[in-house]
Amino acid sequence: MDLSKLIANFFDENGNIKLAPQLTLAGMAEMMYMGDLQLGGGERHCLRFWDYSENRDGTPVDFNRTEINTRIKAVAARLQQVGKMGDRVAILAGNSPEYIFAFVGALYAGQVPVPLYDPEEPGHGDHLKSVLADATVKTVLTNTTSAGTVREYFSELPSRERPRVVAVDSLPDTLAQSYVNPSATPEGQMAAMMQTSMPIDSSAFLQYTSGSTRNPAGVELTNRSILTNVLQIYTGAQLKMPLRLSTWLPLHHDMGIILTLFVVILGLEFELMAPRDFVQQPKRWIDQLNKREDDDEKNIYAVVPNFALELASRYGKPADGETLDLSRVDGIIIGSEPVMESAVESFAAVFEPYGLDRKVLRPSYGLAEASLLLSTPQTEERPVFAKFDREQLAAGKAVKSEDGVSFASNGQPVSNLFFTIVDPETKAELADGEIGELWAHGENMAVGYLGREEESKETFENSIGELLSETRVPDAPTDGWLATGDLGTILDGQLYITGRLKDLVVIAGRNHYPQDIEATVTEASEHVRPDSVAAFAVAGDDVEKLVLFVERADDVSADGDAAADEEIRAAVTKVHGISPDVVRFCAPGEIARSSSGKIARRVNQKNYLAE
Repeated sequence: MDLSKLIANFFDENGNIKLAPQLTLAGMAEMMYMGDLQLGGGERHCLRFWDYSENRDGTPVDFNRTEINTRIKAVAARLQQVGKMGDRVAILAGNSPEYIFAFVGALYAGQVPVPLYDPEEPGHGDHLKSVLADATVKTVLTNTTSAGTVREYFSELPSRERPRVVAVDSLPDTLAQSYVNPSATPEGQMAAMMQTSMPIDSSAFLQYTSGSTRNPAGVELTNRSILTNVLQIYTGAQLKMPLRLSTWLPLHHDMGIILTLFVVILGLEFELMAPRDFVQQPKRWIDQLNKREDDDEKNIYAVVPNFALELASRYGKPADGETLDLSRVDGIIIGSEPVMESAVESFAAVFEPYGLDRKVLRPSYGLAEASLLLSTPQTEERPVFAKFDREQLAAGKAVKSEDGVSFASNGQPVSNLFFTIVDPETKAELADGEIGELWAHGENMAVGYLGREEESKETFENSIGELLSETRVPDAPTDGWLATGDLGTILDGQLYITGRLKDLVVIAGRNHYPQDIEATVTEASEHVRPDSVAAFAVAGDDVEKLVLFVERADDVSADGDAAADEEIRAAVTKVHGISPDVVRFCAPGEIARSSSGKIARRVNQKNYLAE
């Protein structure tokens, strides 16, 4: 099947995305599958899951195109037996083929999946409890590996309040034969007669925010928003066919589940493993990027957070005499957290001798409220970093300086999108080089937060103010803008994200970016564990005070806290002109993080104030 030609059918002659009103994610997935089947593609290998539970070298678990479709329909048929269209279905499991079959199976059943994680995953108990209370799920899908933990998690509830728990790998393939397209059922026909919107605009799934900036909120994504962003990703990332994707991203995270959904819908080849299996041995991921005998025509892609580059640089290099060929890697999209120049440079330095082209490293930007991707490098100039003067940053301007703070460019906005920088107070568009809030408008936006009308209005229903004479968004609508909550600037055709609007540390009238302070702390002392610092401000008697939570490095003890405290205070005072009020040392893993592993500054701030 000529995928490029098929994708072209969703664009008009002017490059605008056009989606049929009856189209859904499940409908597109089935249409693509049936097209493949007619061309003899049912036996084509698509999914390999690497299971490291019993073998440190990994046991491959493989599925072809038809096997994946069968498992999806078996799940969908079971959901049709125990629930009804529109029910919310939580997925509680770790990365696995069953997770994928569960998620897409819920879509096929006309129900609304809520991607979550195994309750045994450490550190996220309160997050999971909040999400399940908010989502009011009817059914929980899991696998036999996690089923015991899941049932125990709900055991304290009265039996009538417990959701039905289904281990999807216990369902027989024969169940798929009883699957019925929801639109062909009496329930579906009745819903079609009563519906006020077309299927393309119906809810697809609920993506809960990680909780790093607020209590978890369910982002309501429609079939239109996801399908639009899938097409934007395909064109913006300039994907080359045929491809193979390697991913270990947690499937409960927006970046993980949407990318996986993308390749499943299109029937592309991908390899999957669990995040912990990457963290334990980063070389496993590098080995997946290695060119193989049948890769002469394949283009290899991956999507990772910044910390993955650092781990792979340190622990992923081949042993002496071992071969590694990264010449077929065409794209490593880096997102989910700020991208550090040091991590990118280290990764390039280690792996360029093995055929890696540094241009494949693409710092990118997105958020769940926009489905996933908003901006990625789309020129030959990549990756791009710029250093901005710290004093000018505090004044709201991005001015290049050789000894300034380094920021990664996130490239250019994807197609079919309005995208600009505004003053958070006046809502007026800002000129290049001025720092403001990033706003966006397009059909990839979510419709709002589940049950949070006021918060939805504040985020998704903004009206843009005065535009520049040479505006970046000519012919843009006035209303319906997404306020991302992220600060940034556009300079020389490149987007730079400088921080979160609500995370800014403002002391004595000067703006300080917490990730900048955290980087200074990390570099100040070997006593500090990498990427394990939380910087936030609390109210003082006259001005805000800076508080630092610092995790100790894995191989040090509390005996070195006093010396490290002095080094940290001296460095922060010298570099940023402010003195921390509190420097608190913590054990490794003690600082609160979001469910996706990011430092949760506002949660740490809340915990500190509660004391």
